[in-house]
Amino acid sequence: MKKIFTMDVLVIFSVLFSASLAAAAEAAAPGAPVDYTKAVVIACSLLAAGLAMALGTIGTGIGMGNGLSGATNAVGRNPEAHGKILVTMMVGLAMIESLAIYALVIALVVLYANPLLKVIGL
Repeated sequence: MKKIFTMDVLVIFSVLFSASLAAAAEAAAPGAPVDYTKAVVIACSLLAAGLAMALGTIGTGIGMGNGLSGATNAVGRNPEAHGKILVTMMVGLAMIESLAIYALVIALVVLYANPLLKVIGL
């Protein structure tokens, strides 16, 4: 299973990288030297957006799991405090979920309003 997943990831990255290079080469005039700056910036942007979402959601998933584990243990030990524990847990989970939303916003900014393209003049 691990080999298949690794191969899938490698294939996806190679397709994304080669597609961006082909798109950059297509815009160039025939016989002229090709500038791969835009393709490299786009490929790095895709990688950065993927890493932002991956790390953001892994961290929030672990945090939510720990919070839910603590809440269920607390309710199991003291069932009378169920209401207070539930409210505190919901507020904590909302705060943790906001971190995943921030990661999504950063990924969308990198993908669609990329400031690096403006810096290099594209």
